[in-house]
Amino acid sequence: MDRYESLVIDLYQKASENVPLTKEEALALLRIPDDYVPFLVHFAQKIKKKFFPEGEIEFCSIINAKSGACPEDCKFCAQSKFYKTPINVYNLVPEEEIIEGAYRGVEFGANRYCVVLAGKQATPEEVDKIAQAVSKVKEEGLPINVCVSAGTLDRESLQKLKEAGVKRVNHNLEASRNFFPKIVTTHRWEDRYETIKRIKEVGLSTCSGGIFGMGEEDEDRVDLALTYRELEVDSIPLNFLMPIPGTPLERAPGIKPLEALKVIAMFRFTNPKAELRLCGGREQNLRDFHGMAALMTNAMMVGGYLTRAGRDIKKDYQLLEDLGLKRKEKVLR
Repeated sequence: MDRYESLVIDLYQKASENVPLTKEEALALLRIPDDYVPFLVHFAQKIKKKFFPEGEIEFCSIINAKSGACPEDCKFCAQSKFYKTPINVYNLVPEEEIIEGAYRGVEFGANRYCVVLAGKQATPEEVDKIAQAVSKVKEEGLPINVCVSAGTLDRESLQKLKEAGVKRVNHNLEASRNFFPKIVTTHRWEDRYETIKRIKEVGLSTCSGGIFGMGEEDEDRVDLALTYRELEVDSIPLNFLMPIPGTPLERAPGIKPLEALKVIAMFRFTNPKAELRLCGGREQNLRDFHGMAALMTNAMMVGGYLTRAGRDIKKDYQLLEDLGLKRKEKVLR
């Protein structure tokens, strides 16, 4: 057994016992030679099996319920008012459209459905409308868990969403504290961090992830993973940059498949009890290595993203069949 195999096995033993990895150990996983990626993926899969039901993967879907004209300057985002991008701009969609999105999610086989709003923070009126729509989804008995992503929500808004039947709130840190100012200047990383803490304090499940391929260093990727470990986030969406024409990151370096697999594995080793979700950019960045990524993760976003089309749902069902996985169907009540 050589030193890289020993490293992976030693860190697998720590992670499988939910013992925190150090920053140096997590960095070592990202810097392992490409030849060892299959070995790394195998042990990341073993960690997943230790903490989650074997052979199960979840589908989740979203609706872009309020699009564009966002006052924030996130350099990766097509919805910022600072950039000229080919997207539709509209205010919060009617209640009926949110409910229709839930039905569409059920048709896709999604177990979760997230109502997403562009902007720094949903207004009280928007929160009321979302809460009412969520209540209707619950009343109609749809077999789907409803989540919300509506910016830096205050405690009152979070409590209102919880009472309406929302079980989980998404709020991505996107990047490490150190790298964040290089991609966003209109608000602070700390604002997002405090929002996640509020979500937990209200008793809601937390969903918070990042985007990789924006020009960040290995240290930034590890710092983000360790922050989520510290916060004990329940669900971590892993997004890979899809460069959008008109944004400052339209020529960003992106991320190659083997590099992406190392990032996913590192998040599995550092956050063994968190759900890892394959989200934006998985098609373009993972390419033929999609199956290896699925073995390490718990969920895939299906049916498209906020402003970009996703993968044909038939391909995702075929992937599950090829890997011997089954779609998760349990719904929280």
